[in-house]
Amino acid sequence: MADHGKSKSDISFAGTFASSAFATCFAEVCTLPLDTAKVRLQLQKKAVEGAALPKYRGLLGTVGTIAREEGMSALWKGVVPGLHRQCLFGGLRIGMYEPVKNFYVGKDHVGDVPLSKKILAALTTGALGITVANPTDLVKVRLQAEGKLPPGVPRRYSGAVDAYSKIVRQEGLTALWTGIGPNIARNAIINAAELASYDQVKQTILKIPGFTDNVLTHLLAGLGAGFFAVCIGSPVDVVCIFSPFFQYRYEIFLNFSNKVYAKLCLLENNSGFMHRLSLMMEHC
Repeated sequence: MADHGKSKSDISFAGTFASSAFATCFAEVCTLPLDTAKVRLQLQKKAVEGAALPKYRGLLGTVGTIAREEGMSALWKGVVPGLHRQCLFGGLRIGMYEPVKNFYVGKDHVGDVPLSKKILAALTTGALGITVANPTDLVKVRLQAEGKLPPGVPRRYSGAVDAYSKIVRQEGLTALWTGIGPNIARNAIINAAELASYDQVKQTILKIPGFTDNVLTHLLAGLGAGFFAVCIGSPVDVVCIFSPFFQYRYEIFLNFSNKVYAKLCLLENNSGFMHRLSLMMEHC
């Protein structure tokens, strides 16, 4: 155990960043169809009077509808900015977690790190990471949200590079950071729930007789982290998805949140819950 811990601490920031970026990019490719289904479900507005059935219904139904109407490749819409996002956000939020956590507890700290310090470190790295990666998040959501268009109607963006270019030309450079407030809130909260809970669950498991720092322990800790992250972050996720797509401009995040919640019932607010849970579990 001591040797294992020592070898782990010898990994440089660059090494942690690169391995984290590679792992999150691989997970992104595997889970993007679920993410696309989640975005479509969260953007879908149900008929007020219940006169019409919603277009997308459930995980398999949403995936099937997208594949049938737009082709299988549509399930991987936004894969390029998604990989951009994971390289930046995934690498930074995980790569900086240990250094930031050590900074908060101090170099002379001995023993288990308090949960509050883990949460604070994860909040910090999540906020810093998404501040850098927000343009990639914006482009990814815009590409994913565009469904089947009527014949003769051109798509708004031909691809990720075209989206970056058009947003800067038509809306200005700062438009790439549209929705940065809700996005920081969302990703900082989810990152804190995920990394801090992973750290804490793993620490607890290792105190159980018979458990060692192996693949099974990491798997159990990852599943627990994914569950906590989606339970805590799902409502915030809805707010963030609406903000960059519709470009609502509110001065205060709480004001924006209240307006969205006023329009959505509880079921709609958690319409992507199970799909996000599946997505987070696969990422872990």
